[in-house]
Amino acid sequence: MVHVSGFYAWLKNPLSKRALNDARQTELFRQAWTDSGKVYGYRKLTDDLRDQGEQVSENRVARLASLAGISAQIGYRRRPGRYGATPSVVATNALDRQFSVDMPDRVWVTDITYIKTHEGWLYLSVVIDLFSRRVVGWSAQPRMTSELAL
Repeated sequence: MVHVSGFYAWLKNPLSKRALNDARQTELFRQAWTDSGKVYGYRKLTDDLRDQGEQVSENRVARLASLAGISAQIGYRRRPGRYGATPSVVATNALDRQFSVDMPDRVWVTDITYIKTHEGWLYLSVVIDLFSRRVVGWSAQPRMTSELAL
């Protein structure tokens, strides 16, 4: 049961000063979190708020960030599945580590690498001429398929 005077006092000011300040600071570090690419955790968000002139503790930012659903991005997750399957077919080593070439367009080397982006993995295949060390061609795709290497 609520006392009548308490109810009418609540109607005048439904939120306390602390609740209003919490909402204001939550929006400040939500903006800082978005500007960081949604990577920062509460420690770096605290530093950002202090750089803006706010007086705030790490514990308060951690509590408000938890309530707002803001958390740091920690590493990259490994997808569930099988690791260590049957070994793939290995091509013969025709170059035999002879990297000095006398004429252009005689020996090309290639490699496939992957790049972590916010949208997922991006696979990049590059072909390089060993004589001139110039890129002959490249291809980038969101999946590592045989078309990427070809």
